[in-house]
Amino acid sequence: MSESADRHTKILNFNVGVLGHVDSGKTSLARALSSTASTAAFDKNPQSRERGITLDLGFSSFTVELPAHLRGDGQQQQFDSLQFTLVDCPGHASLIRTIIGGAQIIDMMMLVVDLMKGVQTQTAECLLIGELTCPRMVVVLNKIDLLPPNKRQSAIEKMTKRLHKTLENTRFRDCPVIAVAAKPGGPEAPDTEEPQGVQELIELLKSQTYVPQRDPGGDLLMAVDHCFSIRGQGTVMTGTILQGSMAINDTVEIPALKVNKKIKSVQMFRKPVSGAMQGDRVGVCVTQFDPKLLERGVVCAPGSLRTLYAAVISVRKIGYFKGSLATRAKFHITVGHETVMAKITFFGLPLIDNSHPSPDGNAAPSKPSSLDTPFTFDREYSYQDEYITSQGEASSGPDPEQWALLEFERPVTCPSLCLVIGSKLDTDIHTNVCRLAFHGHLLHGFEDKSYSQTALPHLRIFKTKHKEGQVERVTDDYTVIGRTLFKKETNLQLFVGLKVVLSTGETGVIEGGFGQSGKFKIRIPEGLCLETKQMLSSTSKKKGKGGSKGGPSNEDNVKTDSQPVSIHLNFKRYVFDPHKKMVQS
Repeated sequence: MSESADRHTKILNFNVGVLGHVDSGKTSLARALSSTASTAAFDKNPQSRERGITLDLGFSSFTVELPAHLRGDGQQQQFDSLQFTLVDCPGHASLIRTIIGGAQIIDMMMLVVDLMKGVQTQTAECLLIGELTCPRMVVVLNKIDLLPPNKRQSAIEKMTKRLHKTLENTRFRDCPVIAVAAKPGGPEAPDTEEPQGVQELIELLKSQTYVPQRDPGGDLLMAVDHCFSIRGQGTVMTGTILQGSMAINDTVEIPALKVNKKIKSVQMFRKPVSGAMQGDRVGVCVTQFDPKLLERGVVCAPGSLRTLYAAVISVRKIGYFKGSLATRAKFHITVGHETVMAKITFFGLPLIDNSHPSPDGNAAPSKPSSLDTPFTFDREYSYQDEYITSQGEASSGPDPEQWALLEFERPVTCPSLCLVIGSKLDTDIHTNVCRLAFHGHLLHGFEDKSYSQTALPHLRIFKTKHKEGQVERVTDDYTVIGRTLFKKETNLQLFVGLKVVLSTGETGVIEGGFGQSGKFKIRIPEGLCLETKQMLSSTSKKKGKGGSKGGPSNEDNVKTDSQPVSIHLNFKRYVFDPHKKMVQS
């Protein structure tokens, strides 16, 4: 929402993302809809103009009369007109990071589908991004002019049915579908032919608008998509305010360059305004700044953004992603307006188990919960080799609650609690697979370059360890000698004092090494029970008789009669503990 300085006209700004597969006609549709093209609009990229493909976010706008349902509903804010800002997002697969950058400023999505081709890989990826970032959608079937008039209606009905089937399990089920021809004859055709169905589309868009929740409070954050100089005026940065507000004479920071600048003037689509707030699309003029230093990025209130080397995020796998989400794997992470490679470590809540875990360690999982348990450094977490999905079929409830540590290959600048999307953008763009892997929100950032020494030891993620050995012999009622629990070269001093449990039920404590071959002494404070002593002494005797003349029959007896007594050692180790201490609860 903005107020023009010359006359107090209140304009409601509504951001519509135009997404879809490459060559579905998004830019033609945006051009057909628009009356005022902003500076970033319609493929300023020369490579894009050459190929006819949008390579960066293009912005344009048109203003319409305020629809009746937004008038006089008793709200404080009375608007005079409605401005649609169209964010034309690229459909080219390798540029998905740009789409994610644009999707965070969108109030409604317009998904453009080529009537002749239907839903394609990138259409599906756009849908997913829409689901993560935006509450409403309109589907536009484009290029109806390519079908003969007598077959047109049945093709539209068939495709509408297929789309509703595709969308029935998404937040966009039953969303409106409309058919148009944005550029009859194709992009090379002369502009003499009028677009078809565009007026009806404008009416549909008007009917779907709402007053977005705009909050002028909080620190300013603006996504800049274009930067240029005007002689005698200064440098203009155009973009969309993601949060907070700005006014003339405010100081803003360009965090990527670590410089502060004062706002000289503000414009909305070439009309001067005294200020602007969240959701508004603006041009901001500052002085003594080289536009080549910032083509796109973010501008913020001084000191409000943080530069992070690593982060903890909440995490949810995207159902259509077929690959595994494994700890230590690398993903493309889109956070704020940056995409960077990061190594991932998954962790979750320790399994609460009312019974004792079975000897094989397969405890029953705790019931999956939604992400309503806040992350805190006060709690212990269980290390995971990979992301854990809910057991059985997809309909068996949400995945268990879990988080991830992201360690970035280069530092990123972003706001707190921002959306995070993980992708495998190096997947071949021609394969028909979803490359979006997971999403979540940034919960905690590490700003110290040496975070692995200073901060990570406070993140108590543990691995449980289980070792098993055997009792070799009894020395007295309170002491046994064990073997095969440790290798010859193991430093046994690290294990002195740890508790062990015998398979016969007794609890003991490791007292130290015995000899040089990795054997060790166990103290049994309560003493060995009679059955254990008998079992161990019979085993020893039978082993001793092995070399006599009746050897073979005695060896058979050993196999059938005696069962070796095993030793179980359970402990946990904190993944980021620099001392690698072993802990027993």
